[in-house]
Amino acid sequence: MTTAALDLHAHDAGAHHTSMPVPSRKLAMWVFIASECMFFATLISTFVIYRDSHAKGPGPKDVFGVPLVTAGTAVLLFSSFFVVMALNGAQQGDRKKLLRWLSLTVLCGVFFVGMQVYEFTHFVTEKHLGYTTNLFASSFYTLTGFHGTHVAVGTLWLATLLKDAWKGRIPPAKALNLEIAALYWHFVDVVWIIIFPVVYLMSLGR
Repeated sequence: MTTAALDLHAHDAGAHHTSMPVPSRKLAMWVFIASECMFFATLISTFVIYRDSHAKGPGPKDVFGVPLVTAGTAVLLFSSFFVVMALNGAQQGDRKKLLRWLSLTVLCGVFFVGMQVYEFTHFVTEKHLGYTTNLFASSFYTLTGFHGTHVAVGTLWLATLLKDAWKGRIPPAKALNLEIAALYWHFVDVVWIIIFPVVYLMSLGR
């Protein structure tokens, strides 16, 4: 039996397939993502309802700065490509490729979270937009804050996998571990693709 066949056998043995041709952990992640879609749909709808509710305190046009957020958006979108390349490296048993692209993905996550922390701090200290200033502020901080938390969790998850990759603990047989994390990462990226135009671009264009 070849090494590739052994790796495939080990992968199949540890994947815990359901009655469908999908590993149970991967299926669980899809179910989780479906529930999170409903959660974020509720938060986005709430923001749309309350984004003009700023009779007291600043509104979107008074606080939003598109260039920084656009840069953060670009970095997050590139990170989806990076994690795909990292997964490809893991599946091929190419450790250098896995480490290079997964490191870039983690750096993108750190940059995005840092951007959001800076933005929130700037809004509070310079624009005087606190969480309870008005309904616009509350809905904005809740929506983008929850998304930022998801990005932070994803970054920590990928950083943990990066540590395992450095130690050689993600062979092709265990590439599913990274694939599941990559699904989550793609999800937070897609959510931001919706949040960015709805929260920033549409609010400024009103």
